[in-house]
Amino acid sequence: MASPLKDLYSPAFYDRLAHALTVTVPGFDKGKFVKKVFTAEFESKELKERMKHTSKLLHDFLPEDYSQTIALIKKTIAQLRIQGIGEDGLAYMFIPDYIETYGINDFEGSVEALEFVTQFVSCEFAVRPFILKYENEMILKMQQWSLHESHKVRRLASEGSRPRLPWAMGIPFLKKDPTSILPILENLKTDPSEYVRRSVANSLNDIAKDHPQVVLNVAKSWSGLGAETDAIIKHGSRTLLKQGHADILKHYGLDDTGILLKDFKILTPQIKIGESLEFSFSILNENPTEQKVRLEYAIYYKKQNGQNTKKVYKISERIYPAGATVNIIRKQKFVLITTRKFHLGDHQISMIINGAEKEISHFELKA
Repeated sequence: MASPLKDLYSPAFYDRLAHALTVTVPGFDKGKFVKKVFTAEFESKELKERMKHTSKLLHDFLPEDYSQTIALIKKTIAQLRIQGIGEDGLAYMFIPDYIETYGINDFEGSVEALEFVTQFVSCEFAVRPFILKYENEMILKMQQWSLHESHKVRRLASEGSRPRLPWAMGIPFLKKDPTSILPILENLKTDPSEYVRRSVANSLNDIAKDHPQVVLNVAKSWSGLGAETDAIIKHGSRTLLKQGHADILKHYGLDDTGILLKDFKILTPQIKIGESLEFSFSILNENPTEQKVRLEYAIYYKKQNGQNTKKVYKISERIYPAGATVNIIRKQKFVLITTRKFHLGDHQISMIINGAEKEISHFELKA
C-alpha cells in the first residue's frame, strides 16, 4: 500500500534540507531546526499543513530582510542540486509558498524569485495571489515569461494564469474576461514542449466553461497550423465537446445524421459498490459515405438529495466506413475514490453519438 503523500515530509527529507541550509545559511542550527519541525502536532498534519509548517519554520531561521532571504533560497536550491536533489520534487512546494506568504508586498523581488524557483519546483499556485494583487502588471510579466528560454517558466505563464486552475484559488477577473491571457496562449500555441502545450489546452478548456465563443474563435484561428496545435485545440475543446456544443461539433464535422444506435443493453442491471456496470450496443453508419463518429456515454450519478448529476465519458472517435456496423462492450467501474461518493439507488446511463444524447437506461446500485 502506498504511503500517504504527507509522508514526503519525512525525517530523511528534513535531514537533506537541513544539510543544504547548513551550507547556505550563516549560523544555521540544524539540530534546533529539526527539533522544531517535529512538534507534538506534526504527525496529525496533512500534506498542505506540513508544507505550511515548513514554510513558517524556515522563516524563523532566515534573515528578516526579504531580499537577503531570496538570495539564500537561491543558494539553497543550488546546494540541493549539488546534493543530487532533482527538480519537481513535490515536497519542495514550501519554497513557492514562502514567496507567496512573505513576499506578496515585494512585486519585483518576488516575481524574479518565482521565475527562478519555478525551474526547480512549480510555482503555479504561488503566482496566483500576485495576479490578484497586481493584475495588469502580473499579466504583462507572464506575457514576457511566455517567451522565456526555459520551458518551465513558459509553462508557469500559461498554467499560473488559468482562470480555473484545480486546487488553486480562482481568478475572478480572468473568469469574467480572459482577453488579457490570450496573448500568452498565442505565444505558446506552437511551443516545442508538450508540457507547455498541454497547459495551453487546459487554459483554453477553463476559458470554454465561461466563454465558449472565445475558444471557438481560437479553434478557427489556429486550425490547420500543425498537428500539435490541432491537438491543443481538441484538448482545449473537450468540455464543449462533452456538452455537445453545436458550433464545436460543426467545427469537427460531427453530425449524428444517419449514425444509428442499435441493441443498447445493460448487462449488469444491478451492481454493488466495487463492481462494474457492463453494457453493450452497436453503431450503424447507414450513410452512403464514411463518417466521423465520436462515441460517449453519460452516467447520471444519484446525489444525496435524490437528484442526478451527469458525467460524460469518451469511448472513441474515428471514421466509420459507409454501411459499417460496429459492436461494442464497455465497463464502468464503481470503485470508491476520494473525489466521488456513491449513493445507492436508481442511476441512469445514456449513449451519446456526435454530441447527440440517445437512449437512456436505468440500473441500480445496491449495498
